[in-house]
Amino acid sequence: MEWLIPVLIIVSLVAIIGIYLWATYNSLVTLKVRVDEAWSDITVQLKRRADLIPNLIETVKGYAAHEKAVFENVTKARAETLSAQGPADAAAAENHMQTALKSIFAVAEAYPQLQASQNYLQLQAELVDTEDKVQASRRFYNGGVRELNTKIQVFPNNLIARNLGFTQRDFFEVSDSAAIAEPPRVQF
Repeated sequence: MEWLIPVLIIVSLVAIIGIYLWATYNSLVTLKVRVDEAWSDITVQLKRRADLIPNLIETVKGYAAHEKAVFENVTKARAETLSAQGPADAAAAENHMQTALKSIFAVAEAYPQLQASQNYLQLQAELVDTEDKVQASRRFYNGGVRELNTKIQVFPNNLIARNLGFTQRDFFEVSDSAAIAEPPRVQF
């Protein structure tokens, strides 16, 4: 009968450790899936914006065909956005896209007939809406990354998370925060 108490203590400790490992693993998987989902949302919005760019370029080209360098920069930025692999590449592409969009809107401001075009106004509205969605998706992604990274780093999770294959994720940060401080300016 004396051996029963130590056996119960050992079995209880093993059960507690097992439940802890099970709960920790499941919460890490949940956070990882949430971060993956958030990244997918970002890529969808970036693709949506990239799909609007050719229409915007063609509309502006009709009024300002001699602005070849601006159109080439926007096209390069679009290609860079579509080929970005991961948060760091996407952040660099985001910088270039914001700069290119600002330049195309600057060109458009010089052409009052263009600003009166319904097609142009509709494209501008869709682009502003998409920019808002990109920013919201980025905030959601970074929030998920923050939760996942915190869960991986806190003790005692840091002792087991890496062994279970969980690694920290990169935030979607833009190197030139002034470039994205606000969406491209749209004037009517």
